[in-house]
Amino acid sequence: MPKVAEALSHGAVTIVNAMATGRGAALGVRLWTRAKVTLTNQAGSFTGRNLTDPEEDTLLIETTARRVFQRFRVDRRFGALVETRSNIPVAVGLKSSSAASNAVALASLKALGKKTSDIQTVRFGVEASLRAGVTLTGAYDDACACYFGGLVVTDNKHRRILKRFKPEGRLKVLIHVPNRKKYTSDVDPTSLKRVRSFVQVAHREALRGNYWNSLTLNGLVYSKAFGYDTTPVREALNAGAIAAGLSGKGPAVAAIVPNSKVDRVLSAWGALPGRIIETSFNHQKAKPLG
Repeated sequence: MPKVAEALSHGAVTIVNAMATGRGAALGVRLWTRAKVTLTNQAGSFTGRNLTDPEEDTLLIETTARRVFQRFRVDRRFGALVETRSNIPVAVGLKSSSAASNAVALASLKALGKKTSDIQTVRFGVEASLRAGVTLTGAYDDACACYFGGLVVTDNKHRRILKRFKPEGRLKVLIHVPNRKKYTSDVDPTSLKRVRSFVQVAHREALRGNYWNSLTLNGLVYSKAFGYDTTPVREALNAGAIAAGLSGKGPAVAAIVPNSKVDRVLSAWGALPGRIIETSFNHQKAKPLG
């Protein structure tokens, strides 16, 4: 019988997008991706299935599993069927790729009966993400926020966590998700040069603990760079959000909202096309299941 293992990783939203500078920050939220890895006797063959969005490309999850198998030199003995399901919308800036690669890496390790450090597990996904072309920087900030939970500030170029925070309080995360997608391949790198200095400020402020200011500043400058309408950001702030901004490459917008202001922000966003996700901070680490 084939060996089967499952794992779960949560999602995240952007505090500082690392595309312009190679340094970023992200906040774990209670969205999730589950991965199931089934060992096969088809050596070197890795087949992926996205059970939630069957039309989406599966190269990343296949590459992640392959990377783990190669690390332990078992890719010439086994292959794998890699399946994912998730409540994280794809290609809207909510770290679906990072959550998927974390979950697949963990499930692959469990299926093989292997262990490694948390950081090495994250790196399997980061390396696979670069190989699959779903990120410009390796998305180390996103991967760490999805894997460890909480808020992480990182140096993506050198794959280092610079600082970790545990935001608390009577706050919710509201996310406006428009009816469109944006892939990393759609990003024009020249648009990033114009926002570099502003993003550097946002990253410095995040390191100082002023991360809600960073979220708003980062979100506004990247919205300008990518040509997004900032109406969702302005509406959220006017309705009482303490921070709001574009998440990743967008088009999703995340807002940090006091519990007492949630209904006001929901009402303000109610007339906008798309849908709204209501969630909260995640402080739980990614884990194998079963």
